[in-house]
Amino acid sequence: MGIGEAWGSVKPYLAMVFLQLGYAGMFVVSVASLKRGMSHYVLVVYRNAVAAAVVAPFALWFEGKVRPKMTLPIFLKIMALALLEPVLDQNFYYLGAKYTSASFSSALYNILPAVTFVSAIVLRMERIKIKERRSQAKIVGTLVTVIGAMIMILYKGPVVEFIWNRGRSHHAASAGQNDDAHWLAGIFMLLFSCLCWSAFFILQSNTLESYPAEISLSTSICVTGTGLAAAVALVMERGAEPWRIGFDTRLFTAVYSGVMCSGVAYYLQGVVMKERGPVFVTAFSPLCMVIVAVMGSIILAEEISLGRDLELIPFLLEICRVIGAVIIVIGLYALIWGKSSDRSTQSSEDGGMIPLETLHP
Repeated sequence: MGIGEAWGSVKPYLAMVFLQLGYAGMFVVSVASLKRGMSHYVLVVYRNAVAAAVVAPFALWFEGKVRPKMTLPIFLKIMALALLEPVLDQNFYYLGAKYTSASFSSALYNILPAVTFVSAIVLRMERIKIKERRSQAKIVGTLVTVIGAMIMILYKGPVVEFIWNRGRSHHAASAGQNDDAHWLAGIFMLLFSCLCWSAFFILQSNTLESYPAEISLSTSICVTGTGLAAAVALVMERGAEPWRIGFDTRLFTAVYSGVMCSGVAYYLQGVVMKERGPVFVTAFSPLCMVIVAVMGSIILAEEISLGRDLELIPFLLEICRVIGAVIIVIGLYALIWGKSSDRSTQSSEDGGMIPLETLHP
């Protein structure tokens, strides 16, 4: 295998890891802004407006002559994509994260690969043959990833104090502690947000088959999402005060989320999805949890715990927490291995696949 072929095979993995780093930053900065009083309805509008303004010039430059014709079915799919991600997913995620925490919301999102995998099977976008090893790896990998995530979510007890948050975490926890009703509501909002995001991946993959212009599709989603989100925000937020932002974390959150997590993310997801499918794209989401846990403890002084404070010996609780992390890693690699085996088999059957470089404009 030459350097070019090796780079082509590694590029999808690097792109997905890069996106998880970007999402991790979004998890942290958005929670910081929301807990300082920023309206999540307004944040969604600004985020998608920034993304549209940044991505649109690239769509005009690279895809101006090759963009497919807009038809009514494609327009309706774009409307559905804008409703699923910019409006429903982002609003419910931001509110759920505000009621919980950045690290908890990112941990709960580990069910995203499982939800997407099941949806892809139902819609016959994923091929499953239970007797084949690669299909067994995908199924087992999905299950153990969810189990590992649930272990890490449910067990919360002794707090780990790092050098950078010593003396701050307990104060931050007491200052920003939500009651049980808000915490439970936040969980359901995050779950609904995750379902909407999974549906967005599935529909985006389907839309790219008839509208193979990743940048133009990203721009259309952001523009349409801005309009829909603005209509919702105008109904939910009265007056001009919620719309005012200065040169502070709120402006940074809107710009960062718009550029990185909407504009760039929609494009990279579309490119990789055309080659590897939506399940491969979502399989990397567990990596985000580890990054957010560390960043959240540094920036937001959030507590990282080892297990729920039950009447069990702390040693066993700590083992459960570590086992949860190990299970997530094992599940992630099993799922990715299964997808890679699928691609190798399809390549041998089809006489080779289109390399990732040819998918770029």
